[in-house]
Amino acid sequence: MIKRILTTVVFAAAIPAYAADVGVSVTVGQPGFYGHIDIGDFPAPALIYPQPVVIQPVPMGVVVEPMYLRVPPGHAKHWRKHCAEYNACGRPVYFVQDSWYNNVYVPRYRERYEHEHHGDRGRDEMRGRGDDGNPGRGHGKGRGHGKGHDN
Repeated sequence: MIKRILTTVVFAAAIPAYAADVGVSVTVGQPGFYGHIDIGDFPAPALIYPQPVVIQPVPMGVVVEPMYLRVPPGHAKHWRKHCAEYNACGRPVYFVQDSWYNNVYVPRYRERYEHEHHGDRGRDEMRGRGDDGNPGRGHGKGRGHGKGHDN
């Protein structure tokens, strides 16, 4: 009887751990991504607020580069509640507009990424197509673990 109870307890404890491992990964350059964006030589972003938002003051004499973030609706407005999720409470933050991210950043990011990392074959592979052009093979299917933050 004790063996049956122990087996049941061990089995029951394993179920939540297994279920918690289910996740979807969204990376920068995909429409559902929220997090840090490396502007680099991309066109100047359209911003939600013209001035950076800073929650914790930066110490005197310390220069901190601002960061550009795309955040879900409501996060910019209530930034004090969400800055820790992005490791950005002590940094000046510019919030990029969704339309700029989706219409300017994503297409250029994909173009650059495909060219630099995949060459000519990369375009089909990034679309989930293999050597024969059929769906279901290749890279870029967006499966994995994580919350889409690029820190």
